[in-house]
Order: sequence, then structure tokens, then C-alpha cells
Amino acid sequence: MLDTPHLTAAVYAKTLTGQDEIRNRALGLSPLVRRTLVLVDGKRTGSELAVFLAGQGDIEPVLSQLLELGCIEALVRRPPVAAAAATDSEDHTALGNDDPSGQPVEARIPGLPDASTRSAKENDMARHFMINSVNAIIGQHSRISLVHDIFHAATTEQLRTVYLHWESSMSEHAMGARRLPELREKLFKVL
Repeated sequence: MLDTPHLTAAVYAKTLTGQDEIRNRALGLSPLVRRTLVLVDGKRTGSELAVFLAGQGDIEPVLSQLLELGCIEALVRRPPVAAAAATDSEDHTALGNDDPSGQPVEARIPGLPDASTRSAKENDMARHFMINSVNAIIGQHSRISLVHDIFHAATTEQLRTVYLHWESSMSEHAMGARRLPELREKLFKVL
């Protein structure tokens, strides 16, 4: 088993056992442990997962239990905080940049002004609009990683990158798809 500092520094992914547990609930996990298992995505460290458990308990025993049951596995350790801060903007900029043509985000979202014309206040308004629309239409807990990415998008460019995921999520939901043209029009006023 990993010692405590490694528990919070490691990135976790679900194993086949963990994926099976999500589908079948065979292990009888407590709600807290099950929710943590659901949040494990191969991208978040133990520390990042702990944010979702704020006020509900310590992450270390939860991770230990999931590791012992074989539901999750530790992948790698994240770089130290100083190095992580230096690459933070790269991580968010890379989000959603899965277009095979390599086009910049602005080229994939027609109708928006140059990102440099947007203020911090407009970025806050766009961030809150996207989070509120996800919570109201799709559901507060259905797209936790999307809400997390929107919340941590600090610049207009990062918000526009996350916008592509927001738009995709909204279009996959019946009510979201119906309201998408109206929501997009309102959002584009500040995005």
C-alpha cells in the first residue's frame, strides 16, 4: 500500500474491478467511497479528489480502501507544486484541443471577437453562465469534471476551450439541445 504522502500525490484510474463496481455495485461500498470511485478519472490526484469530499471525511482512508479492493490504481505522481503552477496554463489550454486539424479554438467558434478584448469581469460572467446552465439543465452532479474545468479556466482562451465541451454536453441533453441556440447567444455576449 502507498504511504499517505503518495496517496494524495498520485493520479488514480479505475481498474476493471472498479469499472465493474460502478455498473454492478457488488462490493457494497459506502456512498462516500462509491462517489470517490465515480470521480476517479485517470487525471486527478488524491489531493484533487479530496476537494470533492470537503467536510465529509479524509481522502486517505477512502483511497486506501479502493486500492485494497482493487477498484483503483495509482498511475503517476504529479510534479511538485512549483512545477505544477508553471504548467497550469498549459494543462487548461490543452483541454478540448482535440481537433485533428490543429485549428485554434477561436477558429472553431465562429462569431466571437478577439479574446484580448474581453475583460476579467466578462470572463467571470461567462464562467458563471456556463456553470449555472450545466447545473440547471443537465444536473448538478452529472458533469462534475466539466464544472471543475469551467471553474478553473482563468483566461478567455481557456474559457473558449472549455466552451467546446460545454456546448457538446448541452447538445447531448434534450432540454440543453433545445435551449442551446438561446444560451449560446447570451453566452457569446461575454465569451
